[in-house]
Amino acid sequence: MPLNIRSEEVNQLAEKLASRAGVSKTEAVRLALTNELRRREQHVPLAERLRPLLDEIAAVPRTGLEADKAFYDSLNDE
Repeated sequence: MPLNIRSEEVNQLAEKLASRAGVSKTEAVRLALTNELRRREQHVPLAERLRPLLDEIAAVPRTGLEADKAFYDSLNDE
């Protein structure tokens, strides 16, 4: 069944992509839809992407020392 695009904005976007990619508007729409579906299928939630970093931070032993102004001043020999 054919796709009928009635939005002038969508039409212009399809023309712009077609022009830049050197393909027809139909191919540009296929390309855009394929890429968007692939992007959504490969999406990993932020919390899941951050989990390894948070685990690494949590594994660092706590020293009990307070990082106050005196601590930072001591780093600069002040």
